[in-house]
Amino acid sequence: MKKETLGTILALLTAVISGISIPLNKIFVVEMEPAVFTAVRALIIGLIFLAFAGWQSKRSKHSFKKVPWKYLIVIGLVGGGLAFLLYFTGLSLTTTSRAAFLHKTLPIYTSVLAFIFLKERVSRRQSLGLLAMLAGTFLLVYGHVDPSQFWTNPQLGDMLVLAATMLWGVENMLAKYALIKDESNLVVSFSRMFIGSLFLFAAVLALGKTGALLSLSPGQSVNVLISTGLLFGYVFCYYWSMKLINVSKASILLLLAPVITLFIGVYVFGEPLPWLQRIGSVIILAGAFVVAKEKSAFSSGV
Repeated sequence: MKKETLGTILALLTAVISGISIPLNKIFVVEMEPAVFTAVRALIIGLIFLAFAGWQSKRSKHSFKKVPWKYLIVIGLVGGGLAFLLYFTGLSLTTTSRAAFLHKTLPIYTSVLAFIFLKERVSRRQSLGLLAMLAGTFLLVYGHVDPSQFWTNPQLGDMLVLAATMLWGVENMLAKYALIKDESNLVVSFSRMFIGSLFLFAAVLALGKTGALLSLSPGQSVNVLISTGLLFGYVFCYYWSMKLINVSKASILLLLAPVITLFIGVYVFGEPLPWLQRIGSVIILAGAFVVAKEKSAFSSGV
C-alpha cells in the first residue's frame, strides 16, 4: 500500500475514533474531575508508548535522539498536558457537538503554522476542501445554547475548548517537525502522553484534587480504561498518519469527526437534527472527499 493511501486511511480512522470518543468522554468527564480523568489516561498511554518505543529501538536500533529533547518536552507540556486539561474542563461545561465542532477548527491553526514554520504547501484544491469543511462546521454550530444540567456554562466551555485547540495546533506543528527529522512516531507519542501526564498530575496536586484521584469508584475506573483505549487508538493512528502525509492534510481530515459525533447524539442520545446541521454534515463530507483525493506536497521543513 502506498504511503499516501495508508496515511489518508489512518487519518480517516483517527476521525472515526474522535467522533465516537467525544460523546463517551462527555458522559465520563461529567461524573469525574477533569484533571484526574486526563492525568490517569495520559500516564497509562505514555507508559504503553514507552514500551513500544523501547521495543522498536531494540529491534531496529533506532536512536531516541533524532531531535533535541526540548521539542519533545514542549510537545508533552503543551499538547499532552495543558491542552487536555483545558479541553476536558471545557467539555464538562458545554455540549458534545459544540466541543467537537470547535475542536475541528484545528486545521486552521495547524495549516497556518505548518505553512510558516515547516514550509508545507497547501494546494488550491486542498484549500477549497478546507474552506468547505469549515463552512459546514459553521452551519453545525450556528445558534445559541442555553445552559442545562448537562452543559452548565456553554460559553465558558467553548472558550476553553477553543484555547485547547489552538495549543494542539502548536503541538501538531512541533510533532511534524520531529517526524520530518526522522524521529519515531512512537517516541513522539510517548513524549506527548507521558510528559503531559506529569504536568496533569502536578495540576491535580496544585488544584487539591488528590482526594478525587484516590477515591475513584470501580465504575469510574472502567470508564477511564475505555476512554484510555480510545485515546491510544487516536494518538497511534494520528501520529502515524503525520509520518506519511502532510500535517495540514491529516488535521483537515479530522473534520469528519463532528459528523460522526452528531449522528451518535441523534440516534443514541436523542438529540435534535436541524436542517442546518444536516446541510453542514453533507458539506463536511464533500470537503473531506476533496482533501482525501489530494496528494501531500512535501517539503524539506525548517
